[in-house]
Amino acid sequence: MSASPVLKIEGLRTDFRIGRHAISAVDDIDLVIPAGETLALVGESGSGKSVTARSVMRLLPRKLGMIAAGSVWFTGKDGQTRDLTKLDEDAMRSVRGREIGMVFQEPMTSLNPVFTVGEQIAEPLRVHSGATHSAALRTAIELIGRVGIPDPAKRAQQYPHELSGGMRQRITIAMALVCDPVLLIADEPTTALDVTIQAEILELLRKLQRERKMAMLFVTHNLGVVAEIAQRVAVMYAGRIVETGPVAEVFAAPRHPYTIGLLHSLPRLGQGSAMRRAGVRLPSIPGVMASIADMPKGCQFAPRCGFAADPCRVEIPPLAEVAAQRRARCIRWREIAA
Repeated sequence: MSASPVLKIEGLRTDFRIGRHAISAVDDIDLVIPAGETLALVGESGSGKSVTARSVMRLLPRKLGMIAAGSVWFTGKDGQTRDLTKLDEDAMRSVRGREIGMVFQEPMTSLNPVFTVGEQIAEPLRVHSGATHSAALRTAIELIGRVGIPDPAKRAQQYPHELSGGMRQRITIAMALVCDPVLLIADEPTTALDVTIQAEILELLRKLQRERKMAMLFVTHNLGVVAEIAQRVAVMYAGRIVETGPVAEVFAAPRHPYTIGLLHSLPRLGQGSAMRRAGVRLPSIPGVMASIADMPKGCQFAPRCGFAADPCRVEIPPLAEVAAQRRARCIRWREIAA
């Protein structure tokens, strides 16, 4: 891994105010992403993936969400490393879009319905680089073509509702990349797409990342997507990282019971008909994730874990090193590995 990462998150804790109380949605988050590498942040809904991504961008709900602890170190185009949690809003606004791009999960909620897509792609160039309207629009049309949309000049004049779901997602990718950022955050960008369009979007992101040597934080709940696009993976559960490491190694030999449960719940090719004939159901993780307002004491996964012992219910285990470049938040990882 690079000695000078593009993004380094240390001890991040993000709280949300509920009445008079502050409740941690994510806690003790440590992540490192070098240039040219993709880190996938994976976990079921409610695990804190999107909150982590939005904390990096400082896009939390006003007066409700706040970064309560930790640092988000970001190395920009000028080679300077800054803690994004310490920047004022004006300074942070200059980072968003210009240095860090973000692709949101649902393009219809991130695209403005009253402006053409060409205008929306061109806007970041005008804001961040002072480009003229005509120059920015020419760049937008060129980028629409580069993300694989035919007849880009015509499409630039259309509104979001006139495009298909796959085209709209390509437009949001173009918007995120128009200022040539050094970091791209993709928050479940393929969730609402069919598998054919999903494969095309993943290939597009890989291609653009290779060309631009970007770092990428890819948020998803789909382990198949992780295997396709990422070099490293961080598994989240109930607001904490429970396992990290190279994708191939984590998938081949997981060291946390939650990661094991996620992998076992994946259907295998050709497995479905045989399981139906045998009357066997696909394995699943028992129970549900606890509410962030009522987390169990000790390991948050213990109530759903087949490996849990009495010590697991006393203290939250540390994220311990289990192999080179691999860590897991489980006191019984050695027994799991055996």
